Amino acid sequence: MIEIEDVIKRLDLEEKVSLLAGQDFWSLPAIERIGLRSLVMSDGPIGVRGTGWAPDDPSIALPSPTALAAAWDPELAETAGRLLGQEARRKGVHVLLGPTVNLQRTPLGGRHFECYSEDPLLSGEVAVGFVRGVQAYGVGTTVKHLVGNDFETDRMEVEVRIDERTLREIYLAPFERVVEAGGWGLMSAYNGVNGSPMASNGRLQDEILKGEWGFDGVVVSDWRAARSTVGAALGGLDIAMPKLENPWGAALVSAVRSGEVPEDVIDDKVRRVLRLAVRVGAFDDLPEISETLDGDRIAHEVATRSFVLARNENFTLPLEATGLTRVAVIGALAMDARVLGGGSAQVSPPHTVSPLEGLVRALPGVDVEYAVGADPRPFLPALHSPTRVLVGGHSFGVDPAAVRWIGSLPGGLDPAQVDGLRLETTYVPDRSGVHTFAVSGFGTFKLSINGESRYEGSLHPADAGRAELLLLPREQRVSVELTAGVPVPVVLEQTIARGTAHTVATTLGHRPPSPDEDGLIEEAVRLAAGSDVAVVVVGTTEQVESEGFDRTSLALPGRQDELVSRVAAANPRTVVVVNAGSPVLMPWTDEVAAVLLTWFPGQEGGAALADVLLGVAEPGGRLPTTWPRAEADCPVLAIEPRDGVVAYDEGVFVGYRGWLRSGKDPLYAFGHGLGYTTWRYDEIAVNASEAVVTLTNAGARSGREVVQVYVAPAVPDETRPLRWLAGFENVDAHPGETVTVRIPLPPRTFQVWDDGWRTVPGGYTVTAAHAVDDPRVSAELTVS
Repeated sequence: MIEIEDVIKRLDLEEKVSLLAGQDFWSLPAIERIGLRSLVMSDGPIGVRGTGWAPDDPSIALPSPTALAAAWDPELAETAGRLLGQEARRKGVHVLLGPTVNLQRTPLGGRHFECYSEDPLLSGEVAVGFVRGVQAYGVGTTVKHLVGNDFETDRMEVEVRIDERTLREIYLAPFERVVEAGGWGLMSAYNGVNGSPMASNGRLQDEILKGEWGFDGVVVSDWRAARSTVGAALGGLDIAMPKLENPWGAALVSAVRSGEVPEDVIDDKVRRVLRLAVRVGAFDDLPEISETLDGDRIAHEVATRSFVLARNENFTLPLEATGLTRVAVIGALAMDARVLGGGSAQVSPPHTVSPLEGLVRALPGVDVEYAVGADPRPFLPALHSPTRVLVGGHSFGVDPAAVRWIGSLPGGLDPAQVDGLRLETTYVPDRSGVHTFAVSGFGTFKLSINGESRYEGSLHPADAGRAELLLLPREQRVSVELTAGVPVPVVLEQTIARGTAHTVATTLGHRPPSPDEDGLIEEAVRLAAGSDVAVVVVGTTEQVESEGFDRTSLALPGRQDELVSRVAAANPRTVVVVNAGSPVLMPWTDEVAAVLLTWFPGQEGGAALADVLLGVAEPGGRLPTTWPRAEADCPVLAIEPRDGVVAYDEGVFVGYRGWLRSGKDPLYAFGHGLGYTTWRYDEIAVNASEAVVTLTNAGARSGREVVQVYVAPAVPDETRPLRWLAGFENVDAHPGETVTVRIPLPPRTFQVWDDGWRTVPGGYTVTAAHAVDDPRVSAELTVS
């Protein structure tokens, strides 16, 4: 048993300080003489990347956090967390950098797919389930980003101003819930809050988090967010990451010796790091866990449970497989599915199942035909051809032809010894004509096709920074005439400056001969007109939804809206599948038979989609965020800082709270989602501590319902929302079965922040609802 206080006494100041800063991009140093191994961190939250991004060590890719939240099920979130705990231990990772509980304040937030919801209660409960699952495997979590990192614009420098009540009731609430449930870590945001950068924000990190809430874990900076030696040390930060541009080390040692930073402050940080080390087995190995979780099965379950059936006219879904002879599958994203969002949430999955592949597998004997229709991607997709990658004497295979990593190199190679890589494939075209190849990445390239040099050069200027290279990629295209069935050797050589190979993002893109944009749409319309049903997959691209920038519009990119309308006019049985991590505009909604929202569905997305479309599984999701009919209707939309500041002037009226105050109707409200059966809400009984709801499956199929309980003041109060989510629970029932569910109403339900939590006495209406705009049964309650 490790005695932490004894260990602290054995460490000198330099050793103590060494434990508080990254020794490289992902880890803290070991101290062998006290038996402490290096603590390793990894990006998440939909998979465990490990210390690199190498495709020779793939990672299970679960659906995006918005998808997990759409299931409204903390137990499912816990299962997902357990799977990632298993993955982390397999990869030698001690701490997973997630989950993200920043709120979806405006739908333009570019990273919203990585956040759970616009509601703090739903966000907090899903996060608690996830954290419990990961930590059950002895793997730490760092819930992020504390606090106000609800957008990407100028996130490194911007200051967010939030009044104390709004902070407590809305933005801090999910963090507080995770701390209450025993989370082991939090990550400090880049931005400032109310006058202080978060990495140095003693008010939030020391006084509230560690003092008031009693948090005993570690506060880790976002990467390069700590910029002050003394300010961060006195502001509650415990670990500054990574090694690059780190303000601690020798500078912090000097600050302690000069008296600027008391050594007992350092001791508290070290105590927290050592406590984490004990929890994650960095001193003594953790016991083995006997269960082995099936990643494919869990990824599939989370996907089906997350899909939101937003519209289903005339019971179009589920489709009867026996009645189908010809199915049209349309859309670039139907073949090249976007299964995860851009930025730190990305991993390299072992495989992905596209919507097209899923439907082809699920419908043997049915003529499943494909048309691109409209392609919103500004870059060409990676070439689908088995490709050999050679780097520093190490080789591995990929398909498609894309290579990406951050941190450790494949095969444990030393970046100082690597000056490039090489991709080799033999491509066999399936059609004759002009094929377009593309190079994307950074460094200097040479592309050879069929032994002939087609491109040599660099895509970025020599002084381009890391952020520009990763978040603002460039592409070079070349066109080559090829003959169907004739193999063609393709070689892409990349030269990289020695010492910089720890970051690589290289793609060999390809597009076969195809009609122009008008011709692609006409081709899709002809296919749809001659099919029993048309499944159109539309969505966003990595240039629309990603870490590093916010969205400029909620409209689908490219000509996808036109495609949907044209296909719907040709075939009344048009089902639209929306492959996006957060809200998009859908001006064609009333024209189509069904709309299914599938988020970024993870590696099993296409298989899960086929099951839901064909009724093998019910779409179990409910919206965790409001989907607008028009951008102008959104109660909060603009993000642009003014003089370096974003003021949250709307206060507590965020998400559906703001929609209710505005009186405008969204396209689809918070909590909305249809299933394949119908539910009758029979009665509700309430007291000051719980709501008891009885409901019956009144349909012909077994199904699942998310019972949502909302609370509203009996007398409207303009300082409070018209109603707010107080609790929720999942129920399952067979046809005709009646079930009863008990949903707690904790004291916080009836409280506001007023220099402390204060219960607001008086009458309340407690409603069990199918969605925030679909109340079913209500009861009155008096709170004293």
